[in-house]
Amino acid sequence: MIVLGRIAAPFGVHGWVKVQVFGDDPQAWAHMPHWWLGAQEQAADAAWRTRPLAECKLHGKGLVVRFEGIEDRNAAEQLGGLYVGAPREALPKTGSNEFYWADLVGLEVVNQTDERLGRVAELVRAGAHEVLDVRDEDGSQRLLPFVAAVIKEVDLAGRRIRVDWGRDW
Repeated sequence: MIVLGRIAAPFGVHGWVKVQVFGDDPQAWAHMPHWWLGAQEQAADAAWRTRPLAECKLHGKGLVVRFEGIEDRNAAEQLGGLYVGAPREALPKTGSNEFYWADLVGLEVVNQTDERLGRVAELVRAGAHEVLDVRDEDGSQRLLPFVAAVIKEVDLAGRRIRVDWGRDW
């Protein structure tokens, strides 16, 4: 399962919920006839439950959605905090130079002179752009902006990201 976002809170009184989005094109999710919901701790694919999607629309920087069978605020409150995910085969295809965050986590990060900076621990949404949280074996952390000036190559097959970033920065 690829985690796409998290249900943040109810929205209104008719069963809608706000979704915190972990990615750039959440409108594409509207084409998935149902979504998978689960708690963060759930690692096994079997722990996710499908929920048919009734409506989905952009709202600010996130989405608001309504699921079939969720008709009021009380029912929507029960979904708060659940994560939204999907199996890889259900996701829309990515375009050139587009990546799902889950594909980047765990990749080795090296700079232009092949110095190893660590591995991607997570991605952080930081307003203007996403940020790679890169951790080295000693636990040191580097926060690298996920922008073209810094990210020079993402090689998913080779499990490596090449960056323009000094080891001592």
